[in-house]
Formats: sequence, C-alpha cells, structure tokens
Amino acid sequence: MLELYANVVVGGLLLGAVYALIATGLNVIFGVMRMVNFAHGELVVVGMYTAYLFWKLTGLPALAALPIAAALLFVAGYAFQRLLANRFVEAGQHVQFILFIGVALMITGAHAIAFGPDPRPIQGAAGFDVYRAVFLRLDAVRTQAALFALALIAALWAWLKYTLTGKAIRAAADNLTGGRAIGIRIPHVFAIVAGLGFACAGAAGALVAPLFDTQPYLAGDFTMIAFIIVIVGGLASLPGALLGGLLIGVAEALAAALVAPSMKSLFSYALLALVILLRPQGLLGKRSALG
Repeated sequence: MLELYANVVVGGLLLGAVYALIATGLNVIFGVMRMVNFAHGELVVVGMYTAYLFWKLTGLPALAALPIAAALLFVAGYAFQRLLANRFVEAGQHVQFILFIGVALMITGAHAIAFGPDPRPIQGAAGFDVYRAVFLRLDAVRTQAALFALALIAALWAWLKYTLTGKAIRAAADNLTGGRAIGIRIPHVFAIVAGLGFACAGAAGALVAPLFDTQPYLAGDFTMIAFIIVIVGGLASLPGALLGGLLIGVAEALAAALVAPSMKSLFSYALLALVILLRPQGLLGKRSALG
C-alpha cells in the first residue's frame, strides 16, 4: 500500500512540475504588467498542436518540438504585446478581460477549424517506457517532461536575476515610474515579458502533448489550473508558482487514486478554498514583484 501511494505522489509531483511551468508564464505577465492573461490555456494548446504536427510530420518525439513551440510563442507574445496589448496595460481590468477573452475565443475557433474537435493523440513506443528507482516506477514521458519543465523554470529565474534585461524587468515590476525615469524602455520590456509568458505556455504545451490527447477545448482546463496555482502559491511569486504547481499535481493524483479520476478537480478547488480562507495572499505571499 505504501508503495502504491508513493508512486501516486511522485506521479503527481512530475505532472505538477509541468503545471508549474504553465503557471510561471501567467505569473510573469501579471507580476510585471498587472495584466491577467485569460487566454493562457489557449496558448498551452497552441504548444500542444505544434508538438502534434511536429510528431506527425517527422515521427520524432514531441519533446523535440519544445524549442520550436517556445520560440513560436515568444515571437507571437512579443508581437501581440508590442502591437496591441501595450495599449491596454493601463486600461481597466474589465477592458483587459474582454481583450484576452476575445483572443481566447479566436484561438479556440482557429484550432477547431484547422484540426476539428476530435482528440489528436501522440503515440509512440516511449509512452510505455518506465524508469525504476527502488520501489518507484516512473513513467518515462512524464519524468522527462517534469525535468525539462524544472530546468526551464530554473533558467528563467536565473535569467531574471542575473542578466541586464532581467534586472530591467524586475525594476519595472517593482517601480514602473522609477523604471521610466532611469531610461528603461517600458514598451520593449513589456513585450519581452509577454513573449516569456507565452513561451512558457508553449513549452508546457509541447511537454504535456504526449500526456493528454490534444483538442481545442482543453484550453479552459489549463487556464483554470494556472489560476488555481498562482492563487495557491501567491500572485506574482515565481517560487509560489512552483510550489502551487507541485501541490495541485499531488492533490489531483491523490484524488484520482483515493476517490475517482473525475473528482480530481474537487481536491484542487478544496485546496484553493483552504488557502483563500487561511492565507489569502498565497502560501509564499508576494514580498516583491517576481519574488
């Protein structure tokens, strides 16, 4: 019995790491621009379809499409923010809501037209591989996805902390007026931040594509998961996104094992409600922007 639950928890942690990458993209955008991207789940699905097409055309593992999905979404995010969304940064939240909901509907509609509503699975021999460690049996695809997700999160943290552009982004997040005063090109910084947020979603989509059958209407689930994670971990807290992702992954895995797979969302919502009641600022709370 102990072996069973240990494997369940580890499996939840592996999926939770990918969830954390999705939430990191949402948190980066909110932490700097205070914009809530309601189309974030749709961007994950764009990454999934990119991986699916890559696998269909080349026969290579979907994981190999990660750089393509990340680069494609970074360019799309930079262009979207620079050409359109920068005009809405200081608009009311209801205006931003309408903007991103409109974008979400357009992306979902485009997916439905291009690929239809039917699920598109990625099948391969690697899907049956298992890593063994003592009494743990780790799904190879899920383990690889988790390792890449954690590596990308760590690389983003390091880039924001140590590079000149990363420091400019953090400065703009902490004090926008001060950032303008010292010559930071705010529209350019915002566009880079949007590109990073979009790229996180695209990379996560490529990672989860072998785990979920790709279809247009998965987007709402991913958006909701991302919102639950950032609220549980703490708005604009990058470590909070990682912690929240791991907790939600474990909660879903335990719910599926202890109750029923259809009940996994209930456990996530219960954790969300508990955090809101006991610690409304999130488990790690936000001490500073992108802290």
